[in-house]
Order: sequence, then C-alpha cells, then structure tokens
Amino acid sequence: MEKSFVISSDSTCDLYRDYVCAHDIRIVPLHYTMEENGVLHEGVDDFAEYGQYIDFYRRLRAGGFSRTSMLTYDAHCAHFEQLIEGGAREIVHVSLSGGLSPTANVAAQAARDVSAKHPGCRIYPVDSLAATIAQGALVREAVRLRAEGKDAAQTAEAIREIPLHLQYAIIANDLYYLKRGGRVSAIAAAAGTVLKIKPVLSFTREGKLTVLEKCKGMKKAFSRALERMEKLPPVEAGRIIRIVHTDAEEQAEELADLVEARWGTRPEISVMGPVIGSHVGPGSVSMIWRTAQERDDG
Repeated sequence: MEKSFVISSDSTCDLYRDYVCAHDIRIVPLHYTMEENGVLHEGVDDFAEYGQYIDFYRRLRAGGFSRTSMLTYDAHCAHFEQLIEGGAREIVHVSLSGGLSPTANVAAQAARDVSAKHPGCRIYPVDSLAATIAQGALVREAVRLRAEGKDAAQTAEAIREIPLHLQYAIIANDLYYLKRGGRVSAIAAAAGTVLKIKPVLSFTREGKLTVLEKCKGMKKAFSRALERMEKLPPVEAGRIIRIVHTDAEEQAEELADLVEARWGTRPEISVMGPVIGSHVGPGSVSMIWRTAQERDDG
C-alpha cells in the first residue's frame, strides 16, 4: 500500500535497522569520532548488527573517547530535498531534544525553508524533547497512526502531545561521560565515580537532562525506578514501557523482570546507539514509560 506521508527522524531515535526498513522510515544519520591512543576514527550512527553496538562500548571501556557533532542546517536541507525528489509531498520529522542540541531548531528552520521552495510540499518538524528510545517511541507512534489512516498533520499534532507524558529512569553507570560531553555540570558529577554511585536522571519539560538522585549500586537504582513508576503509573491503553542499555544486557533483563512482575508486561529491550551512547557511557540501563500525568522536572 502506498504510504500517505513519509516518516523521518535523525539516527538518535535508536531504532534497529530491521524496524526502520520494515516501516519505511527515513533516517538521517549523525556521525561520531572515536579517539583511541591518539588516533581518530570516523564513524556513522547507522549500525546494522548487534555486535557493532557492543564493540562500540567495549572500545569506550578500553579507553576510547567518542565525540559527536550535531546535524547541520545543510544536512537537514539535503535530507528533506532528497525525500521530496523521491516523491514525498508530506513529511513528519522527529528530532533529538532541543534541550540537548540545536538539532531540533535547525531541523525546524530547514523544514520551513525547504517547504517554501516546494509548493504543495509540507514538512512537520517534531521536537521529541528527549532522545534514544523516547524519541523512537514517537516515531513508532507515527507509524501506528499512519497505518490507521491519519494524515501527516494529524500525526504530527498527536505525537507532539506525547513527550511530556513520557517518564524516565535513566541510570548511568557514572556521570563521567555526561560531564565530559557537557550534558551535566561538574558539580552534579562530583561524587559519582569514586563511590560507585549510580545516578538516576530524567528529562525536564524543556528536554534537558537533570539528576534526580544518586543511588549506591544498580539494585538500589532499580528500586528507585520502580518506586517512581508506582507514583507515576503507566497508562493501560497504548502502554509504552521500554528499556535501553549500553552493553549492560544482564542488568537490563533484571530490570525487565522487576517490571514484568509488578505490571504484568515485559518491556522491550534494545541497545543504545553510538551518538547518545557517547554521552551516557557503557554500563547504563534506562527505562521509559507513558503516563496519564505530565512529567515535571523530577
């Protein structure tokens, strides 16, 4: 069946390639640069196999340092132009949080400018106010709505209502990578690594990361995540509960066991891509769930 509109996102949505291909999602990839022993290696966030993800985190553990760069205005324009040249007349594009990167604002400007150049074409930019599996959840919802027969405008309007109803328990192994990448302050990161503290983070309403608390060990962090779910329970209809890890599959399965035992549904587990993973670092486990209540700043 011919698709009524194109669904697009940048690669920080962290959707596996088989899902992307099966649902004809158009991804514009970000890049990263891995420094190992003083040598720079350029990489593209377009992994096709699970082993590529695991190898990336093993390189970080071995002392590599990965830097990332935002998608430029020109890159967004080229992406949208290519879609239009391929026959797209309407595009819903989901971006990385504007609270983490200028990417969302740049995408919105490119969408306006490219739409203006092509009468009859319309691009609907959506700021996910998040990243990774939460950004991916918006793309998945767009896929579902398109399959139900919703048009591009209806779909964009619907998924723009979701971000503040997604709750987070982002459990970093420590705050070293987030601090080094400028995502949290040095003060927020100060106590973590030496004391084996597992910081639990969330997103603010503006899509910025915030530290909720610091827990002694992963089991305590999981307990806090479950307590947070009790206070902000997942909705029954259209439930979204997902887990993502950075080469911490065993711990991710442990958290999934706890959620399944309490809520009767097993979260889907995936591994985080290299761009967001560069800032979170190896050994993290994070979870999202959808609630009736809007989130606050933690």
